[in-house]
Amino acid sequence: MEVKDTGSVVLTAYHSYTPSRLPGRGEPNFAPGSPPPSRSPLRKSLPRCQRISRMLSNESLRPPIYSRSNSQASVDSTSMEDFWCEVQNINESTEERQDEPAGLEIKLPDEGELEAEWLQDVGLSTLISGSEEEDGEALLSTLTRTQAAAVQKRYNTYTQTMRKKNKHTIRDVRDIFGISDTSPTFEAIPMSPFTTNGIQLPGQKSGWKMVSSTNCLECDKDSPLVKEELSFEVSFSESIVTIPKHREWQKNQRFKKDESALPNVTIRKSRLGLTEVGDLSLDDMKKIRYLSLIELTAFYDALGIELKRNRTERVKGKENGLFGVPLTVLLENDQKKVPGIKVPLIFQKLLLKLEETGLETEGILRVPGSASRVKSLRQEIEAKFDEGIFDWDQVRNNDAAGLLKMFIRELPSPLFTMEYLPAFITLVEKIASVKLQLQALHLLIMLLPDASRDAAKAFLQFLKKVVANERKNKMTLWNVSMIVAPNLFICKGKRANQEEMLTAATTAHVVRLLIKYQDILWTVPTFLISQVRKMNEAAMNNSKKQLMFDKGVRRLLRRKTMERERPERPESDIPEGVIRVHAPLHSKVSMAIQLNNQTQAKDILARFYCENSHGSSEQMKMQIQSLHEIGGNIGQHCLDPDAYMLDVYHANPQAEWVIKPKIS
Repeated sequence: MEVKDTGSVVLTAYHSYTPSRLPGRGEPNFAPGSPPPSRSPLRKSLPRCQRISRMLSNESLRPPIYSRSNSQASVDSTSMEDFWCEVQNINESTEERQDEPAGLEIKLPDEGELEAEWLQDVGLSTLISGSEEEDGEALLSTLTRTQAAAVQKRYNTYTQTMRKKNKHTIRDVRDIFGISDTSPTFEAIPMSPFTTNGIQLPGQKSGWKMVSSTNCLECDKDSPLVKEELSFEVSFSESIVTIPKHREWQKNQRFKKDESALPNVTIRKSRLGLTEVGDLSLDDMKKIRYLSLIELTAFYDALGIELKRNRTERVKGKENGLFGVPLTVLLENDQKKVPGIKVPLIFQKLLLKLEETGLETEGILRVPGSASRVKSLRQEIEAKFDEGIFDWDQVRNNDAAGLLKMFIRELPSPLFTMEYLPAFITLVEKIASVKLQLQALHLLIMLLPDASRDAAKAFLQFLKKVVANERKNKMTLWNVSMIVAPNLFICKGKRANQEEMLTAATTAHVVRLLIKYQDILWTVPTFLISQVRKMNEAAMNNSKKQLMFDKGVRRLLRRKTMERERPERPESDIPEGVIRVHAPLHSKVSMAIQLNNQTQAKDILARFYCENSHGSSEQMKMQIQSLHEIGGNIGQHCLDPDAYMLDVYHANPQAEWVIKPKIS
């Protein structure tokens, strides 16, 4: 049904067939945890929101146009009220601004274009161009069985489409994967047994647990939830067993609003420790993105789900100002003032303002500020922020929250990217298990551009602090999720289409997962790091082969023959199991350390501290330094203090070891 307003804003939503209890005429209809009317005099639009919420909950008189999904059956009218009120506030603020920033436009793809773009996005453009690129070959050599099947499926679709269009000659898929007959077979990378971080050692048993639909907790179970443990040592897609059709997502399942409905998930910490996204070099993170998209596609294929993506066409946005400016442009300008900054200064300041004064404000984020004040403050910030003369003390907390949401909403490209917004929706609507939802969400976070991921991390950390002050600000995890969801997943307010409005509860659940499990989401899965190591090794081997070939086959054979006749000499004077650690910022800049099974990275740091202890200033310097693994089969890797160094050494015996400050 459609609810029309005189302001030419149309809110469209689907409501349940089943009767829901309507609140009495004198009965307040607030979301759980929201303040009573007497405590929220600023919420002037509340009566209209109540009418919308009640109308959405009424029993339908005729069959719905759209098929009923879990979004519509999952929450009642009271829990949805915050969402629709926020949508109304967005629409009202958008109506007053006619100069909306240009951003991305969704374009319908031509036949075969999605597959071609997918191959390019995963670093396999060589399959389209026909060129022999070393990076593409190295990537293909690291794929698991399910990952190779996902690549082959997309390439088959692409080649068949191009042949129909009578395009140029396409390489046959059998030439790429080395398939000799029409039945696909793969020489996949064995995924077990693994040591931690995916490094295979003889005789070591696998430490991972199989994930299936029968041992994962679902959204609607009433039994007490136990602690869940995730292992990052095995490919998510490889660990999925076939899900029986009767176990697929039931559309009448309901989300529970209580945070207790979500399992407590922990990561099984390996002997090589955990790796966050900022701990790897930019080049290795680029390879992580390639592998994450392949793995996500294989993961959805294994679940029998289509990985939907928007094909976007870039529209030139603003190049100056603060609101409606791409994150990359803001960072480029801010890095001239603060080198190495990862989150735009204006975004940092808005978050800091709310953290300092607004975390205990009742209804923060939910209770809107004054639209006229927010508009005036925005103009003043645009004019004075760069000069550092804007007075933040004059900004009320609710107005600051409005500015924060406006900043996120007006980004030319959504914080979680326009391209993958459908994938975020699908992971909730098509996957019943919270554990599997979290795995899909994890891979989507790995796909984000650096600027988007860093800004999202700062924003989610702030939201976590808001929820932590629930007793004072009356904002539960579900309340916060309901308020934030339309700002993240409904594009440009009044232009939100009907399909987006139907995903209200779905997007709120996605935000809830992002907030609750954010510490897990910034951790790079160890099986992906293992594949990056193999990819780097394959690239180095290809380079060596090419170099030797260029010098001539005869010279190569002659040299190899001479090497066989010479007595073997050790490549290094450092004995097995001994590493030389360099610390250029310390008075003692180098030290050879004998490793054993119990030596951890923090033990090496402590040893350097003892050898170089010259006062408190040195101690402070030590606290911000970390041990780094550099070279060999990795670009640069900041090690977890709990990492066991003998395992890291076996994973990368050619690496150099350096103590230096960690780039935060």
